[in-house]
Amino acid sequence: MKKIIETYGIPIKLWLEDIDSSALAQAGNLANLPFSCMHIAIMPDSHVGYGMPIGAVLATRDVIIPNAVGVDIGCGMCAVRTSLQEINNESLKKVIGKIRKVVPLGFKSHTSPQDIFLMPRLDKKKMVTVSEQYNKARHQLGTLGGGNHFIEIQLGDDGFIWIMIHSGSRNLGHKVASHHNKIACRLSDSWHVQIPEKWQLAFLPTDTREAREYAAEMNYCVEFALANRKLMMHRVQESLLDVVGPVKFDKLINKSHNFAAWEQHGGKDVLIHRKGATRARKGELGLIPGSQGTASYIVRGLGNDESFHSCSHGAGRRLSRKKAIRKLDFDAEKKRLDHLGVIHTIRHKKDLDEAPGAYKDIEKVMKLQADLVKIEVKLRPLAVVKG
Repeated sequence: MKKIIETYGIPIKLWLEDIDSSALAQAGNLANLPFSCMHIAIMPDSHVGYGMPIGAVLATRDVIIPNAVGVDIGCGMCAVRTSLQEINNESLKKVIGKIRKVVPLGFKSHTSPQDIFLMPRLDKKKMVTVSEQYNKARHQLGTLGGGNHFIEIQLGDDGFIWIMIHSGSRNLGHKVASHHNKIACRLSDSWHVQIPEKWQLAFLPTDTREAREYAAEMNYCVEFALANRKLMMHRVQESLLDVVGPVKFDKLINKSHNFAAWEQHGGKDVLIHRKGATRARKGELGLIPGSQGTASYIVRGLGNDESFHSCSHGAGRRLSRKKAIRKLDFDAEKKRLDHLGVIHTIRHKKDLDEAPGAYKDIEKVMKLQADLVKIEVKLRPLAVVKG
């Protein structure tokens, strides 16, 4: 931990040396909520979000806040170590080509619904919004999406080739989050607790029907996001097998970083909201990606109580998407990736929103959270697929 700010309702504990003013203002709003408890934890990859900073952890009593989870509910990482110890560039390009054929990218979906048995179990009575979006979700199962979502083939310092995937609940999570946030906003006057509308932190008391319905649909989206990553991982593995022949795959490591769950901290049962933050209980494996030109990490949690057993979910943005496109030098960013030998996705100026220069230095981010996680494997990118 680098700093504690104690000028708000509860302390704000920071794992970074500086934080932009907008993200700090949002953290201050969280700390001033009457139902926030203990402290606010801000991870080293933190930057401004909607209502709550990305890379923040919030504990509440008796309320759940849809915007403190975000619109990509259940978004997270998964990774698998393969038995391969090397792969040449020609094979990598063939694998990437096959992946692009079997995993729809960006706004694309499958033309036909995916196997219903791959979908999480649905309780239609408790999950009205999910039920309405169910068929579309079946078409989006096993799809990557856009933004910072990626499929990466990496080489670990353990000597093995790894596969890593970052994706979430696609349009389903967005619909669920938007629907329940609107309900929370509409009912805000009913709770007799006045939260400024501009804070974007409308809440639902946990003893209400509305909160139970949101929690049920949120948890469904977390399960759907995992099912989505699993199906993509299966198809990436098939693509690798088609190109290089027999390969063994280790057990999947999976970590979500957008969710809310009841946990015990400081001897109290509290509702922990993680938005762009990864759970890191003592001994628990996790994943922290860099950018498509920098290292990613397999880590093991240290169970730090001060961070609510959490760590960063990545490097974190240094520049917004628009600023990255406007300010970064296309030739320099492309040359940097070419020099590293990475099969990357920087083809046009508009791709600069996902260039390495748009992100914080992952090495500094890892040093700032040395009290949160222990590094197990360092992974170097070889080839990247993005939406």
